[in-house]
Amino acid sequence: MANDSGEENYYGKHGEPRKFDPKFKGPIGNRQCTDVLCCIIFVVVILGYIALGIVAWIHGDPRKIVYATDSYGQFCGQKGTANENKTVLMYFNILKCASPVVLINLQCPTTQLCVSKCPDRFATYLDMQGNWGNSSYWEYYKQFCKPGFNNPRKSITEVLRDEDCPAMITPSRPFLQRCFPDFSTRNGILTVANKTIFKDGSGHVRNVTDLREAANGINAVLDARSVGMRIFEDYASSWYWILIALFIAMVISLLFLILLRFTAGVFFWIFIFGVIGVVGYGIWHCFWEYNNLKGVPGSDLTIYDIGLQTDFRVYLQLRDTWLAFMIILCIVEVIIILMLIFLRNRIRIAIALLQEGSRAIGYIMSTLFYPIITFILIAICISYWAVTAVFLATSGEAVYKVMANKTYCQYAGTVCAPETFNTTNVTKLCPGSQCTFAFYGGESFYYQYILIFQLANIFVFLWLVNFSIALGQCTLAGAFASYYWAFKKPADIPTCPLFSSFGRAIRYHTGSLAFGSLILALVQFIRVILEYLDHKLKASQNSFAKFLLCCLKCCFWCLEKFIKFINRNAYIMIAIYGKNFCTSAKDAFFLLMRNVVRVAVLDKVTDFLLFLGKILVAGSVGVLAFFFFTRKIPIITDEAPSLNYYWVPLLTVIIGSYLIAHGFFSVYAMCVDTLFLCFLEDIERHDGSAEKPFFMSKSLMKILNKHNVPAKPQ
Repeated sequence: MANDSGEENYYGKHGEPRKFDPKFKGPIGNRQCTDVLCCIIFVVVILGYIALGIVAWIHGDPRKIVYATDSYGQFCGQKGTANENKTVLMYFNILKCASPVVLINLQCPTTQLCVSKCPDRFATYLDMQGNWGNSSYWEYYKQFCKPGFNNPRKSITEVLRDEDCPAMITPSRPFLQRCFPDFSTRNGILTVANKTIFKDGSGHVRNVTDLREAANGINAVLDARSVGMRIFEDYASSWYWILIALFIAMVISLLFLILLRFTAGVFFWIFIFGVIGVVGYGIWHCFWEYNNLKGVPGSDLTIYDIGLQTDFRVYLQLRDTWLAFMIILCIVEVIIILMLIFLRNRIRIAIALLQEGSRAIGYIMSTLFYPIITFILIAICISYWAVTAVFLATSGEAVYKVMANKTYCQYAGTVCAPETFNTTNVTKLCPGSQCTFAFYGGESFYYQYILIFQLANIFVFLWLVNFSIALGQCTLAGAFASYYWAFKKPADIPTCPLFSSFGRAIRYHTGSLAFGSLILALVQFIRVILEYLDHKLKASQNSFAKFLLCCLKCCFWCLEKFIKFINRNAYIMIAIYGKNFCTSAKDAFFLLMRNVVRVAVLDKVTDFLLFLGKILVAGSVGVLAFFFFTRKIPIITDEAPSLNYYWVPLLTVIIGSYLIAHGFFSVYAMCVDTLFLCFLEDIERHDGSAEKPFFMSKSLMKILNKHNVPAKPQ
């Protein structure tokens, strides 16, 4: 029925009236700004985020990560300082270090000094004093002592007390700007510089395995570096061919989308009938096994009779097992056939929409390249977040703490001053303790709330990333809606529909997109916190806490998926009607709920075909790359590069091809979802009369047994 304003009402299953404009012909141009308050908040948050980055840039110093830091908070290799030519960090007594992780975290309880190169021989301070007549011995050894120390006659006790020189040095090589023992293996025996024993500087002889225990896992790390160098070489020699393979993947993805208008139904029905055939064969095989076991001794026993068996083959000797399999497969076969019978029209609609989506992309080819804009926006967000996080993490002045060499020291972990540490009572109460650099921090408001700022950095990052994705979805939805609501295709399709849709989304609906992104970012932020708590509770024995945390993670994962579904369809309605987020989300939700079976069928059919397309693209390009990089294509054998590991470019090509296909198919999925909502609106709005004709394709009208009544001549 019509109201006084000329609009029509439609009452859904929930009884809510919906007003329709009979003159509606696609995304409206006369719009108003929506969710203005959220837009203002979003802009203020962005400005605050920029301010946070500026403050972090002022207080932070990334050199604290780039350069290794000695026991005095000085950077190794920093230009313009005394350590400019001293690029690596050496540990006075590496035996005090428990593991490489301790070394990398600068928490080893021994003096750390910047040096120009790592030692290349075994030597001790005592041996140096014993060879006092040999000046070259001292000249070599003193380069690993504190700058300015030039008293080789000083006793070893005083030297170690004042931290002037190391008691010993070991042959090392730099890794992560730090000197690690140069381990190697000879005939299965661990050695350092071809030696299995060494002097520890206190007059004792020790085995190099003690060094290995102090630097546990170093060999694996160094081997990883060697593998990394080979991988880098492979990329350097094969990058050109990798780019060619990725270009081929892009072409195949594009062709697949274009050909879907002809092959969507073929692919789907081949798969369905293939499944029916496989299940039918399974039924026949189960019957054959069941019949062959007739009369075999023991085959008539029941599963209950033999009880629980670890060897599954025992059950395969029973007729009951094959009978159960046959019954299950029969049920599955009947369900599939019944679903095909009762859902055949909905499946045909889904396939027709997939074909229509391919046709829409063919008319608006620019949409295939819009994901590049989304990728650039997300890359900017990630870069800004990472840089801000680094500057926040490196804010503050150098803080020194007491590192005790004993199991217990009452001053362990307390703040100390390296200049006056040796004059305090700490060295007497905790023999062997060191005042070493711990971290960067401070006591001001900014430093006390660094954690809060890091959390804010993560949250705003999630918000901006979700906004970038939302902007892309709304832009694509507006372009494809322009295609659907063009009565004569392609003549009535507006000029530059993608650009126009992008302009509408930015100009009028920044607030609505920010609102939907905010809701999703909140849920994702909670999930991040839950993951952090789960990581902390892994060593806990509290089973109830683990169970509760697992339930919360599951619930919020489901909530995130649901919100993504709601947001996606809300952005489509925003792109079409220009309403605010809540109204659009409500309209989209109830529209889909009135057609829930169609939604389920379309979703599964689309997921199947797009998954098949991704596997087809990644698999075909991967197979081609495998034969090329393994030199199994005779025509171009000489062109293939020489590689250390052929799987390096191969995996890169396969993963890259899958991501490229995912980027193209995400546009296609958005196209299908948009056309589906437009299709549902079309059915509810129009009746095929001359005043209210259907905008759907002729194939869809044929499936629904509908048609447009020709307009009467004037």
